[in-house]
Amino acid sequence: MDSRPRLYLCTAFLCGVLLTLGFKDVYPDLERRFRRRRVPISSIAGAGLAPKDHIDLEDRTKKINEADRHVVEIREGIEACVGNTPLFRIKSLSEETGCDILGKAEFLNGAGGSPKDRVALNMIKTAEEQGLLTPHSGDTIYEGTVGSTGISLATICRARGYLAHICMPSDQATEKSDLLLKLGAVVDRVPPAPIIDPMHFVNRARNLAADHTADPTRAGRGYFADQFENQANWQAHFEGTGPEIYQQCGGRIDAFVAGAGTGGTIAGVARFLKPKLPNLRVVLADPQGSGLFNRIKNGVMFDPLEREGTRRRSQVDTIVEGIGINRVTANFEAGRELIDDAIKVNDEEALAMARWLAEKDGMFLGSSSAVNCVAAARLARLSGPGQRVVTILCDSGTRHLSKFWTHAGDIGGRTDTKLSHILGD
Repeated sequence: MDSRPRLYLCTAFLCGVLLTLGFKDVYPDLERRFRRRRVPISSIAGAGLAPKDHIDLEDRTKKINEADRHVVEIREGIEACVGNTPLFRIKSLSEETGCDILGKAEFLNGAGGSPKDRVALNMIKTAEEQGLLTPHSGDTIYEGTVGSTGISLATICRARGYLAHICMPSDQATEKSDLLLKLGAVVDRVPPAPIIDPMHFVNRARNLAADHTADPTRAGRGYFADQFENQANWQAHFEGTGPEIYQQCGGRIDAFVAGAGTGGTIAGVARFLKPKLPNLRVVLADPQGSGLFNRIKNGVMFDPLEREGTRRRSQVDTIVEGIGINRVTANFEAGRELIDDAIKVNDEEALAMARWLAEKDGMFLGSSSAVNCVAAARLARLSGPGQRVVTILCDSGTRHLSKFWTHAGDIGGRTDTKLSHILGD
């Protein structure tokens, strides 16, 4: 009798196990049948299905995971953040002119924050391919620049294992040379001088590079980047900026407007776009004191402000930095025949446009961007509504605080500026 309770207990336990296993296999089928019978006719009708229709479910989690893998992109180094900058509609200018005025946001390039990032990177890569530069060998890159190219070179030099030695005119905004020093570049601020003077900032950089290479006591070589004559300059825009603009606009562009310092941007973009868009108008935006306007209009390099006794400074008589020049460069000549027209912009117009863009669009830009926007707006007014005009937004106003924006002044609470006050129409 004492063993029977144990026998009952073991038998009950085994039966429970068997019942559980059997119910586990049968239950899902019973549940599906039960739910199918319980689906209201109204719900099926509302879904557009008949009561006996069979529904196939698709597992899409695999596709989502595959899509996620394509979206995620890890870039290699700061150099990989150069290019593919946004193109956006400048709302205030577009609404005032009846045209789409689009700005290529080159100030968002990830190294030095200007279109010169493209140029610096391409010049360095080209020199490496030619065996003129070797990373981490002590090689130093020398360049004469008013600032932006130097900042881009200093940044990319550090990223690729080089040193930078920058020569620049002493009348440029001090924040540029301060930034160069923070990036580890050697900075020579030299007095402005004519290009024939050995102490002109470009000539000094060239001579220093040659001296470095010839000195057996110094590590590495000196490489003169020569942005004004180096063909890698315009080629960077032919291979990058131009194709990006064409793709972003879906191939629909009526005019391209840009200033020129070395001339690489306007030449490279024009050489890419013109064969694809024969009716495209390429227009130079030129600050006062620069001779390029007359180079396009009349075939000669001369500006009235360059007359004997009228010149106030030794390079270009304007507070605008980064564009404008009074000599012919190889990069500008590479695209000169593709430039259809030129628009002259004086300092007062540039200052007023800089204030306008901050007041109306919240865009705090530098002097060359302001010149470009004056020329783009003037061209849009002359062309009539419905045109699509693309221009270059070069760099941030933070590089122009001590000079250009000191003249521009504070915006304050103003909201009443008229475009006609800027364009004089």
